[in-house]
Amino acid sequence: MDNDQLDKMSKDYGVVQEQLQSVAMQREQLASQKTELDEALLEIGKSTGKVYVAIGGVVVETDKESALKDIKEKLESTEMRLGIAKRQYDELSKKEHSLRSEITAALKPKGSE
Repeated sequence: MDNDQLDKMSKDYGVVQEQLQSVAMQREQLASQKTELDEALLEIGKSTGKVYVAIGGVVVETDKESALKDIKEKLESTEMRLGIAKRQYDELSKKEHSLRSEITAALKPKGSE
């Protein structure tokens, strides 16, 4: 393997690592949103009185059914996005491992095998 190929693989490896970090942060944010939505769903489900929701910077009263429907839709969307982020992370992780193995093999001295 020549130096140009090794340089390209090294750059690709750096890009994949950056993408992995980005997707990992996205997964953490989505997992946090999911936890918040799960808690909101539980609390609204237990509610017997008035229900209020925040819309932008305004808090308005709404009926329990509408609030539950809205939270469930947001939860479904968040779970779907979280699944996509997990698949992206897994794919990038495999690619990162493969590139690392290729680079390590290319840098190994020829006589040490």
